[in-house]
Amino acid sequence: MGRAALSRTAGAEPPRRPSVAVLGFLTALGLLLGLGDCQLQTPCQIQKCTTDFVSLTSHLNSALEGFDWEFCKALRAYSACTYRNSKVCRGNLVYHSAVLGISDLMSQRNCSKDGPTSSTNPEVTHDPCSYSGYTEPKEYHGGEKTTPTYLFCGLFGDPHLRTFKDHFQTCKVEGAWPLIDNNYLSVQVTNVPVVPGSSATATNKITIIFKSYQDCTDQKVYQAVTDDLPAAFVDGTTNGGDGDTRSLRIVEKVTGQYIEMHARYIGTTVYVRQLGHYLTLAIRMPRELVLAHEESQDLQLCVSGCPSSERIDESGRLALPALGQLFPQGGAAAPHSAYTLDTATTKCHEKMLVKDIYFYSCVFDLLTTGDANFTAAAHSALQDVEALHPRREHWHIFPRSQGGSVDKSSKFFVSFGLVCLNLLLLL
Repeated sequence: MGRAALSRTAGAEPPRRPSVAVLGFLTALGLLLGLGDCQLQTPCQIQKCTTDFVSLTSHLNSALEGFDWEFCKALRAYSACTYRNSKVCRGNLVYHSAVLGISDLMSQRNCSKDGPTSSTNPEVTHDPCSYSGYTEPKEYHGGEKTTPTYLFCGLFGDPHLRTFKDHFQTCKVEGAWPLIDNNYLSVQVTNVPVVPGSSATATNKITIIFKSYQDCTDQKVYQAVTDDLPAAFVDGTTNGGDGDTRSLRIVEKVTGQYIEMHARYIGTTVYVRQLGHYLTLAIRMPRELVLAHEESQDLQLCVSGCPSSERIDESGRLALPALGQLFPQGGAAAPHSAYTLDTATTKCHEKMLVKDIYFYSCVFDLLTTGDANFTAAAHSALQDVEALHPRREHWHIFPRSQGGSVDKSSKFFVSFGLVCLNLLLLL
């Protein structure tokens, strides 16, 4: 592969975080409930209304597709409960605080007053097409659902791979290679040479197969190639299963340049972009589903990385100071590149202020190809990480010297860019 992975483009919406108003509202209600125990008359059921609302929303993840839909359903149920108690709770402080809070939250989330509501009956509220973690065997967790752990994988550039284990690799992998192949999803990429005489490649085709799952979706195939990034599956549809369930759908963010796929039934989000002549991909998927595959499905670049014979970096160490003097600072990187070390550094620094692995990948790609679109690819890949990676502290990966410490000097940077370039030219 050679280089691949996933802040958002200019028109993309940032992932939703739990608002201060939501947290403040629920906290205030919790405090008021203690007071309410002394004030409430027996017929007033505002405390049960609030408890049911918390139960319906406590498991929701605001970063996942469908959060607003489920939250609004719970708010409408909460509102209906307070309406039923309007007479018996008249004059109650907790009741009136809840009514005002519900109105404020519905306005913030653009929730309509009319629409479906959540049920407090667990048998009724279970939605098999909304992933929230599968039930573990009773001997381990008492038969209860566990909070899912999400993993991230991305591919970009010429190409760079960030695996589900947060390992960053630079690979060749020319031709068709599987990124993911489990019981729920298959993703294959095709990489083609970028520069004649070099082993550097980039992705010009992505095929994604969402496998059929219960009544949530039939098998759906998506395929993107250079200059053809459709906002529909190959059968012309934009969703899977019953349209009302919204269990699988495609959202076009920027026509011909950026689409998102949201598979609610497996808690999976996929971003596909075209930048210049090549494609990038980023995906977030629950860990238990990532690991749900047979032994015969062992070749998955997102899971196990690139084969050693396809790696350009050396065990993740991209800095080899001993070879850093192959080219002088400011000299031309290669005959086919229009960039020098200085100009490539300046160009990448325009979009990426932090000198992490994405910054150095940008410089490497510019020195290798001379194509400025790879700058946008590296920047978008980092934006996708920020949107999809579940752990903020792992967003940035910093190259390490052989001694294990991060070298922030210009020597480190020079050695990284030129050594990788030298390896490419020799392969």
